[in-house]
Amino acid sequence: MNWINDLLWGEGIGHSILLLSFVIAAGIQLGKIKVFGVSLGITLVLFVGIILGHFGFTINHNVIHFFKEFGLILFVYSVGMQVGPGFFSSFRQGGITLNMLACGIVFLGVAVAIALHYITGIPMPTMVGILSGAVTNTPGLGAAQQAFSDMHGVADNTIALGYAVAYPLGVIGIILAIIFIRYAFRVNFDKENEQLNNEEASHTNEAKPVSLVVKNPAIFGKTVGELSNLLEHRDFVISRIWRDSDKKIEIASANSVLHENDKVFVITTETDEETIKTFIGEVIDMERKQWIRMESQFINRRILITKPELNGKHLGQLQLRRLYGINITRITRAGMDLVATPGLTLQVGDRVNVVGTETAISNVEKVLGNSMKRLNEPNLITIFIGIALGIILGSIPITFPGIPQPVKLGLAGGPLIVAILISRFGYKYKLVTYTTQSANLMLREIGITLFLACVGISAGDGFVDTIVNNGGFAWIGYGFIITVVPLLIIGCIGRYFYKINYFTLMGLIAGSTTDPPALAYSNATAGNDAPSVGYATVYPLTMFLRVLTAQLLILFFA
Repeated sequence: MNWINDLLWGEGIGHSILLLSFVIAAGIQLGKIKVFGVSLGITLVLFVGIILGHFGFTINHNVIHFFKEFGLILFVYSVGMQVGPGFFSSFRQGGITLNMLACGIVFLGVAVAIALHYITGIPMPTMVGILSGAVTNTPGLGAAQQAFSDMHGVADNTIALGYAVAYPLGVIGIILAIIFIRYAFRVNFDKENEQLNNEEASHTNEAKPVSLVVKNPAIFGKTVGELSNLLEHRDFVISRIWRDSDKKIEIASANSVLHENDKVFVITTETDEETIKTFIGEVIDMERKQWIRMESQFINRRILITKPELNGKHLGQLQLRRLYGINITRITRAGMDLVATPGLTLQVGDRVNVVGTETAISNVEKVLGNSMKRLNEPNLITIFIGIALGIILGSIPITFPGIPQPVKLGLAGGPLIVAILISRFGYKYKLVTYTTQSANLMLREIGITLFLACVGISAGDGFVDTIVNNGGFAWIGYGFIITVVPLLIIGCIGRYFYKINYFTLMGLIAGSTTDPPALAYSNATAGNDAPSVGYATVYPLTMFLRVLTAQLLILFFA
């Protein structure tokens, strides 16, 4: 029966995968249990790993280190790909405030750690380990260990022990801080969702339909093309024209002539809506579905862009209106309707709203692709190119004057930043960045569960002994203080003074502590992407500061 012993207690690949699979499966199942209406979700994977690690279940050091880092890379990269398209717009709409608050959390946590170092007499290397565990920042732990080793030539095991002791309650403390703010400010989820919806509705580039009757004498007898030239700095598309002369509808083209009392169906933005109304005529109470009933000779269809060669091209370059006699009114991307202006850049995965005859639309489908099968195929080249570039970026040493050791973004910060940049600008370099939501979620969940399982198993050995015999209970308390004090202070400031949406605030708290389990909890609680956007907005700067401050504390105090 040696094979059973090797499978359960050995160091082979089969043993490693079996142990990780059991920890992940058991942790996810236990995470579904709710206590007082709250469940910790996949965070329980960490604690199952600690329990098994305590009872002697281990994995080869190199193997578990690989799984942990690779899981973390998959998680942060998939998060970056998901929120990247909205990252920069989010930064413009309040990201400076979020990043300043996140910096406040980082520096306040460092200040608390320094104060506890002087009050308790705990050596700074140990305190830095507690700090890294309290804010669940593994790259900070690695940076501190490397800085200490470079200075003294030997490792300090208390750094890792402090991290392991503080980490579990750090995860809980972050989630408790999120819950405390929710009840302290009596947050109503319906109102928070309504606020988010209102913010999304106010996006100036989102498409808005309006029906008008031509009343301005200045445009009588002018073509749609001439009108577009007169209003070249405004985003609008005239989709259909109802002729007052023969009571028939036609698809608008650049050569369509506008006459008095003609009715037009226009797609524009909220910013340009008033200008278009004033210039053309009067608003009429005529909804989109009424236009569809009137135009029985035409059909309205949404077509998916799935051909990679169209990625990054401008809509006007395709000349679809001239070649096929159709009209494109709007393009849906990431749940947002955009006005189909000629200069709009196309991306794989866009849904194009096309109006025209059955034959014409069939021809347009051949041009755009409209192949769901092709869209469902993962673009692995872009994913692994991004991960490779992220690792290179994270490995670049950054030197600061007066600091003997360079700092790095690490294997978490680098891939996240690259994922955000690729998802936003990759089309300019012909990179197909579209990934289905299910594929992205699969990558993200596999990554985070692997990471948590590995951290738990590694921390389990000697965990109880540290708590019972080496002052670990006090370390847990100090870590909890470092966790919750900055979060509660800055969280209350952000909610009370800056009126930050609670879902975004959840992401801010999770991102400022670089805590994937808190982000997973926040996403599950919110049911939308607002926490992920908040997380990604503050994560790059926070990660850099966490790594930098951990090294600085070792360099100046150790």
